[in-house]
Amino acid sequence: MSEDDPRLYLITPPLAEAKSFVAPFAAALAAGDVACVLLRFDAKADAKAIAKALVPLAQQRGIACLVGDPQLAARAEADGVHIDGPGEALDATLKAMKPKHIVGVGGIVTRDDAMRAGETGVDYLMFGGPEAKQSFLEIRERVAWWAEIFNLACVAYAHQLAEVAALVAAGADFVALETAVWDDPRGAAAAVAEADRLLAPGRIGA
Repeated sequence: MSEDDPRLYLITPPLAEAKSFVAPFAAALAAGDVACVLLRFDAKADAKAIAKALVPLAQQRGIACLVGDPQLAARAEADGVHIDGPGEALDATLKAMKPKHIVGVGGIVTRDDAMRAGETGVDYLMFGGPEAKQSFLEIRERVAWWAEIFNLACVAYAHQLAEVAALVAAGADFVALETAVWDDPRGAAAAVAEADRLLAPGRIGA
């Protein structure tokens, strides 16, 4: 694979603990070409303990592991931070984490948001997301616009596996998956394996 091939970006559900998630997490990471994982946490969870358990599982496979807070990233030795939206939080995170760590940004609603965020020095922009309200058509349109004009990597959130190939064809560098993986009745590994196969059109220039 070349560095231009599209890859997968997994987003965990909000985790309350790590023990029951370790096995499906490890299986999912082994099932396809996963480039990055974003760990999310339940509001009442011990985020540091969960991250300490899961971050090494990703890193030992060469997969970048991100969290949503710079201090947690430092305590858990994560690879970087994902922030929602341009603004003070993103600016502070960039100052704290760059250049040694990855900083990505989501929560991008408008084209102006995208352009402002893209000028800050982030490593990628994410269109859509678990908490975002954008439809598949809106995400695909925004990805196609971004990919045609800008060089900065973009991540496209897929609500379901059937959207993966179309988002790759639109120009996504990474396809993010959350519920499409973890809620799949076949298991997370089977879902990741299918998503990996669906990346293939992008690999041959579709």
